[in-house]
Order: sequence, then C-alpha cells, then structure tokens
Amino acid sequence: MTTKKSTSTPSRAKARSAAAGGEASLAPNRQQNILQAAERLFAARGFHGVSIRDIADEAGVPLALVGYYYGPKLSLYHAIFRERAGYIGERLQALAEACQSEPAADRLDAIVAAFVLPTLRVAAQTEGRHFLRMLARGMSDHLEEDEPIIRELFDPLAHAFIDALAQALPQATRGQAAWCYQFALGALLHHVTDQRIERLSRGENQPGDHEQAGPLLVRFIANGMRGACAAPTH
Repeated sequence: MTTKKSTSTPSRAKARSAAAGGEASLAPNRQQNILQAAERLFAARGFHGVSIRDIADEAGVPLALVGYYYGPKLSLYHAIFRERAGYIGERLQALAEACQSEPAADRLDAIVAAFVLPTLRVAAQTEGRHFLRMLARGMSDHLEEDEPIIRELFDPLAHAFIDALAQALPQATRGQAAWCYQFALGALLHHVTDQRIERLSRGENQPGDHEQAGPLLVRFIANGMRGACAAPTH
C-alpha cells in the first residue's frame, strides 16, 4: 500500500504545527496583539531595528504565529498602515464637506481643519500615537519600505488636498499648493510626535494637548499658506 506524500515543505509544516500548538493558550485577540506589538516596536526602533522574534516576544506569542498571520516582516509593516487607513477616509470625507458647504472666504480654514483634526483624534489614542510616530519616522528616514504603501494610501489623499488648496488659493500655482501641503504635513507630524513643548514653554504647554493646540495649528497653517501665496515667488 502506498501513502500519499504531503505537499507541504518541512519549514511550512513546522510553522503550521507550532502555530496550531500555541493557539489554544492564546487570547482570542492574538492577531491584533501581534499588530499592536509590531506597531509599538516599529515606532520606537524603526523598521530595520525590529525582528520578527522581537515582535513575537512583545506580543507574547510563538514566533511562528507572526508569520502564520502576516507573512514576512514587510507584509506585517504594511498591514499596520492598512489597519489605520480608516482615518484617511475620515479626512477625505471632511475635505469633501469643506469644499461643498463652506463659503469661499472660509474654505481654506475648513480644508486645513479637515487635514489636521482627524489626525489629532488619532494622536489622542495611545495606539494612534505609536502609528503616527512610525509614520513620521519612515517619512523622515525616507525608507524604501514605506514607498509602496505611501503611494497606495497617502498619495491619493495628498493629491485631493493639493487640488482643494489650489482652488482655495486661486493666486497660487498647483506647484505652490503642493509645497504648502508638504509644509503643513511637516508641521502636523512634528506636533503629534513632539515632546519638547513643555520644556520650551516653561511648563505652560503639555505634549498631546490637542484641544488647545489644534485650533492654533489650523490657524498657523492656513494663515501661513495665505501669506506664502500672497506674493509671487522668484
């Protein structure tokens, strides 16, 4: 009598066995635990400073379970961005409402608020702060690992806001509107990741005080755009 050979490779069969063996003792949200552990570590150390073993240890799961759910490290890294993509839709919805309902004179402020305020709501959550720190780190370091997911998720968002800014600033070229968007992005990401403000304000301000800082940040960005685009550039 002949027996049918398994088509699984030894390494894959081992991973499946290890993953299945650990499932009974893990919490029901183990998959989410892995994602959040990875998010914390990537935020603190960057993509290249974290291993799959680090993530498994942080999440309290068997090593093989990380790959079982998410595959290689880069796929897990990108999964974090997709998990957080909901706030992109919130920003686009707020942008559409600003462009449709606001009087022309107030439209720029409403566009900037649509850009800023949903991000501050993400930053008000502990897990959200980890994600924004991870995002800021990847952008400042120009990681090639970030490029595909930035193109997929964030470039369409950026183009929508730049188009709206160009319409709200009729004296500006689209190129100038694109610069304004990038300057605004820098201010926003710096604010949500900054820890120096308490020291620099001599204790008057606290990091993460978005209720106080949010309206000021919106005015700062909007008025900066108006001033930057009021005169021709050379």
